[in-house]
Amino acid sequence: MTEPERAWAELAALAAAPGAAAIRPLFAADPARFARFHREAAGLLLDISKTAISEAVLQALLALARAAGGEAARDAMARGEVVNVTERRAALHMALRGPLPGAGAAAHDEAMAVLARMRAFTEEVQAGRIGGAGGRFTDVLNIGIGGSDLGPAMVARALARPGDPLRAHYLANVDAHAWEAIRPGLNPATTLVLVASKTFTTQETMANARLVRGWMEAALGAEAAAAQFAALSTNLAATAAFGIAEDRVFPFRDWVGGRFSLWSAIGLSLALSLGWDRFAALLEGARAMDAHFLAAPPADNLPILLALTEVWHVNGLGLDRRAVLPYDERLARLPAHLQQLEMESLGKGVTLAGAPVARATGPVVFGEPGTNAQHSFMQLVHQGPRPVPVDFILVARPDHGHAGNHRILLAHGLAQAEALLMGREAAAVEAEMRAAGLPEAEIARLLPHRVFPGDRPSVTILLPRLDARHLGALIALYEHKVAVLGALWGINPFDQWGVELGKVMAGPLLRALEGGHVGAHDSSTAGLMEALLRLQTE
Repeated sequence: MTEPERAWAELAALAAAPGAAAIRPLFAADPARFARFHREAAGLLLDISKTAISEAVLQALLALARAAGGEAARDAMARGEVVNVTERRAALHMALRGPLPGAGAAAHDEAMAVLARMRAFTEEVQAGRIGGAGGRFTDVLNIGIGGSDLGPAMVARALARPGDPLRAHYLANVDAHAWEAIRPGLNPATTLVLVASKTFTTQETMANARLVRGWMEAALGAEAAAAQFAALSTNLAATAAFGIAEDRVFPFRDWVGGRFSLWSAIGLSLALSLGWDRFAALLEGARAMDAHFLAAPPADNLPILLALTEVWHVNGLGLDRRAVLPYDERLARLPAHLQQLEMESLGKGVTLAGAPVARATGPVVFGEPGTNAQHSFMQLVHQGPRPVPVDFILVARPDHGHAGNHRILLAHGLAQAEALLMGREAAAVEAEMRAAGLPEAEIARLLPHRVFPGDRPSVTILLPRLDARHLGALIALYEHKVAVLGALWGINPFDQWGVELGKVMAGPLLRALEGGHVGAHDSSTAGLMEALLRLQTE
């Protein structure tokens, strides 16, 4: 048996022990459990005490991280080695935020050159020296999809404040209803359009770009409309053919995966809308988490501990779903960003060597801001037959003056985590109903429905406030968690072949729909196409 196999076997033995999923006894046995199971770094606090990770389980998880080469994989990524083995690429998103050793040094120099161009362009736009047909730009429209949309859109929503230099808008879905919802709020003469596509061939993005260009040209004329566009791409020939001047094209390299790219040229919409200083602070927060991730020992390393907690839940206890609940409305799009970051990265069924995986990999991630979630899916989380681990994200200080509302918000977030932990036993529920004067028959009828099992795991991440620096650290925390999980599970977290299949298959179907014929498909697809073609002509 190899060392990793022994580590997995030890973890499985601990998970199979009676009471392995119980959390309340751990608190009863250790009044200082919070102190022993929380860590702080880069301005964030991570609490994993409300999980069934005992000291023995933690040591087994740390042994697994060593045996599986978690630290070695981290260091190889930082050095710019080929860690994306299927595409023969490095994964150097950290180089966008700070200097790295080895090949990462050259990548950082290249990234800094692009950032310098982005800064100069941002400052020229915000000073009004670069403007549109109507003078100073008031809005920036980012057209992209996937990582070219989810990360920047999430950050823009989280950090937008009254008086920001430009209003940011994001168009991703090729469904033109998305464009029709945005269009009425834009003035073509004062809107700067960014087309975000590394290859400048992404079907949905280019269809939307042509749609918006047609709208611009109808209002301003072709020549004036061209001056309203910039591109975030490496395909200079394609951007030139679209009519975008080379000095308006900001590149990013193939060692930047889309879901890790908001720190690159893909973040230009953020720099333009928030101002360069706040975009730089976002990078600084991520860099602080990078420094912690690269230097801190595993037992104190926030990304490694968060990854090990996921391993315990997924592989130890068989919990293959996770809810993300940010108790801050501004983080409403964080669950969507994490869905891509984690499920696109970790939804793999084969190892780095191409063999079938021996155990479960990435869980399903979903979420919604608190307190909204409490009135929707939290019923399942509290009383469903299978526990669902939860990430609670709390922000200590709001950016508004409504202290009462914020106290209610925080109280609910803390209460949900405590309720998942403690539950409510039958005796307490029975006593409560009896004190309320309910008849015994009614108590007996309602009792099973009002019992909460408890012992349901959660982690809590606490931010002092939601500013650019702390948000950058939070995003980088999850990015590094993904990289560690890739190493522990022996999979490639940096490719996404599953995304490509649908794109390939859509081509023939599109041509069939355009031609009004069905072609050879499975009976369901053929039947649906016939129905669509019929309904479109009725």
